[in-house]
Amino acid sequence: MQTQLFTTPAPTQYPPSQVKLLPLRERPAYRASSTPAACTSIELLAAVIGGPQQIETANALLAKFVTLRRLFNAHVNDIETVPGVGSQMAARIKAALAVGLRMATDGDQEQTAITSPADAANLVMYEMGLLPEEHLRVILLNTRNHVIEIVEVYKGSVNSSQIRIGEVFQAAIAQKASGIIICHNHPSSDITPSPDDIAVTRAIVQAGKLLDIQALDHLIVGSGGKWCSLKERGLGFS
Repeated sequence: MQTQLFTTPAPTQYPPSQVKLLPLRERPAYRASSTPAACTSIELLAAVIGGPQQIETANALLAKFVTLRRLFNAHVNDIETVPGVGSQMAARIKAALAVGLRMATDGDQEQTAITSPADAANLVMYEMGLLPEEHLRVILLNTRNHVIEIVEVYKGSVNSSQIRIGEVFQAAIAQKASGIIICHNHPSSDITPSPDDIAVTRAIVQAGKLLDIQALDHLIVGSGGKWCSLKERGLGFS
């Protein structure tokens, strides 16, 4: 009778790391540190991810989410489903994308003085232009038109039947703001003000007069840096 011997299973074979096959100067971390503007999205993601499978993981992320915008808007739980991505890495990726957006708003909002609609648009358009659904935010200003805070009031359809005007002014009253600028995005990228946009603006302006908090403008933000000012167009402020 033959004796059956127990054998140790062969170790799992992983494909060779792509990053280790590259010359040093072509590796994502090196390129991101020397010429970040020339890097592809894959290279930038790989530099953030790090490790031996960084290129493979970056490719898998963009294969699933297609664009950095969709990756930014994805929930952390969805990002974690990509092979090689755990909870800490997912959080690191979200943070890296958020840092890029924060830098685009050009610094410390508390030191920012709003002197034109363009100043206000520059604070919000980079992030709000990426959002997949409508959000309404309010920029709170002090007596010198310095930004106190940007607060989110609504997420979802922005229309006159759903918005409670008191909620728009709630944070402004609490922080003793003297003025506000309303901002909301159009995910369709068509920044043409709708009848609801105009009606909401008119109601907010009238309520601000009663509360002694001036509604200075209402901005509509689209993707690609597009925005419009209802005040400049004379809509809702007459």
